[in-house]
Amino acid sequence: MRAWPRSIRVRMLALSVVAGMVALVLAAVAATGILTRVVTDGIDRRLDAQIALLASSVRADGRIDAARLAAVRPALEAGPGWDWRIAGPGGVTASDTFLLAPDEGPVRHHDRPRTRRGRGPDGAPLHAREVVLATGGGPVVLSAAAPRGIVERPIRDAVAPLLTLLALLIVLLAVAAVVQVFYGLRPLRAIERAIVAVRDGRADAVPEDQPAELRPLAEELNALVRANGAALAAARQSAANLAHALKTPVAALALELRDDPPRAHLVDRIDATLRHHLARARDRVVGRRPDTDIAEAAGALAATLRKLSGGRVAIDTAIAPGLHAAIEPGDFDELLGNLLDNAVRHAAGRVDVRGQAIAGGVRLCVEDDGPGIAPDARQRALAPGVRLDERGEGHGFGLAIVRELSELYGGRLELATGAAGGLLVTVILPRG
Repeated sequence: MRAWPRSIRVRMLALSVVAGMVALVLAAVAATGILTRVVTDGIDRRLDAQIALLASSVRADGRIDAARLAAVRPALEAGPGWDWRIAGPGGVTASDTFLLAPDEGPVRHHDRPRTRRGRGPDGAPLHAREVVLATGGGPVVLSAAAPRGIVERPIRDAVAPLLTLLALLIVLLAVAAVVQVFYGLRPLRAIERAIVAVRDGRADAVPEDQPAELRPLAEELNALVRANGAALAAARQSAANLAHALKTPVAALALELRDDPPRAHLVDRIDATLRHHLARARDRVVGRRPDTDIAEAAGALAATLRKLSGGRVAIDTAIAPGLHAAIEPGDFDELLGNLLDNAVRHAAGRVDVRGQAIAGGVRLCVEDDGPGIAPDARQRALAPGVRLDERGEGHGFGLAIVRELSELYGGRLELATGAAGGLLVTVILPRG
């Protein structure tokens, strides 16, 4: 079974077309019926007048007054197909071309004209009126007939232009429906743009000055935005509270381990992480929109890792100046830092960093010329704490952190094989 179109615009236009076609058919049927009745009534009145003339030529005993019939005969024979007949006890008198066969069976008296339809011997359709008079000599049947074409031709002549007019009216209504649909759906497109603005951080709410039918939708969307904002603020506040609670124990631990440089270094990293998350929580509380110049940040990180690698790995960056992503600078440093750290550790001698704008976002690619990751192992490499290569340093959290950060800002992470056979990591982030 074919599915109903999911587009509201297509549905409304399809309903308009179907309704127009149905209306056209119904109008044609109704117009034909009305015109048929009007034309037929006019023909019947004319035939009844002829029957009245025929009745004036019938005497009380049922015999025909020949002189009277000769006097009214020109009025009875108005043209080809206009025929008459008098059938009584004395025989049948009729026009030369009368074709309607008489009724079979006994003749029953009815003094009001009735309609008869039939065909003559040549098959031509006939429309006739008939009345039976009671006379002293017996019943007399008076009949007046007209060609059926007299009825059908005016109907055809009237219905054809009427249907043409109705078809033009349907076309105009269809054009009006198209305009109405596109104009009527404009508020929905405006709400869509407002939601995109809220998602991108360019607005805080959807304008509630909407048509009456859409105002409840805008109000519910704003209530949802406020509820999500409140839940997110509560989560960030909890993270800030946890970071604050850990600051003092970490500071005490740093004092205890100041004479143990390796452990003191780990404590310093913990303290830096706590400060970073506290800063991010404060930024969110004051409502600052996340934004990072990724060309500038990537250049600084690449320079640092070149020094740390001792020149063993060449790191090339190709990012358009002024390209911004909607991510906190600290989070971007952590994201790209993990990617560059992994790439430098596994590269044979080269790492390429590329960034470019795409529709609605930013694409960041980090590629090395190392051994890469087999396709069947890539999903496992994204799990926290999993190391595919046990040689060297590392704890197996790098790619997991990158994926978590990219998804936190509405982006995504993709792993593939680069042109040099190494790992190609692609991160899609919303544009700042």
